[in-house]
Amino acid sequence: MWRVYNLRWLPGLLVAVLVGVVYPVAAGWGGPPARMVAAVSATPRLLPIYGVDTTERKVAISFDAAWGAEKTPEILDILDRYGVKTTFFLVGFWIDEHPDMVKEIAARGHEIGNHTANHPHLNSLDKEAIKRELAVVHEQIKSLTGQTAVLFRPPFGEYSNKVIEAARELGYYTIQWSVDSLDWQDLSADAIHRRVVGNVHPGAIVLFHNNATHTPAALPGIIEALKADGYEIVPVSELIYKDDYIIDHRGFQKRRPRGGP
Repeated sequence: MWRVYNLRWLPGLLVAVLVGVVYPVAAGWGGPPARMVAAVSATPRLLPIYGVDTTERKVAISFDAAWGAEKTPEILDILDRYGVKTTFFLVGFWIDEHPDMVKEIAARGHEIGNHTANHPHLNSLDKEAIKRELAVVHEQIKSLTGQTAVLFRPPFGEYSNKVIEAARELGYYTIQWSVDSLDWQDLSADAIHRRVVGNVHPGAIVLFHNNATHTPAALPGIIEALKADGYEIVPVSELIYKDDYIIDHRGFQKRRPRGGP
């Protein structure tokens, strides 16, 4: 005797039959009607910027700051020693707890990006709530440093069309990363070094954290290795294209082809 344990698949099967059999027959085996294809593809998936598709040997180093600041002065001193400028993505409650450190980061010549007010899961918020998260930090950064932030990194790397659209409507570029140091996992300095140097590429955005245990120990060797390999290290805003670009399926920016859409 037949037993049906789970019928959750049944609606999907019926849709598949309709699209795969009924519509092709009705259309003379020409595939589903154009209006159906248009309905499926009407909303393209938006992607943040993971990196830049370029042959220039340029990379950007970035630091996310949400919890703790004890290691940040040492990181700033290392960056000064090598003449490197980077981008720090700051959370609002971190800014509230460390306003003098925010000023110091800016005074040392580093770029400051927006990492939301409360480090929430943005996909669970509506668009207006997302905008509020960004607007709070935007004003904090401007008030403390005079910088007008244009870069936004979503917490947990979590994004959707809604998140990217909300950021774009506030004038922000949504930034991810193409090389993850995994320093937050308390990897050893050697392991962090191997991950970054082994995966770096022209146009890479490298992710670190400002208070990870072994990042200060790993950083000098990474900078020296990148420079020895001919890389210039720049803030994220000096790496990415600000206009006239497209983003490919990997999340990499490319210059828009001449005459292209």
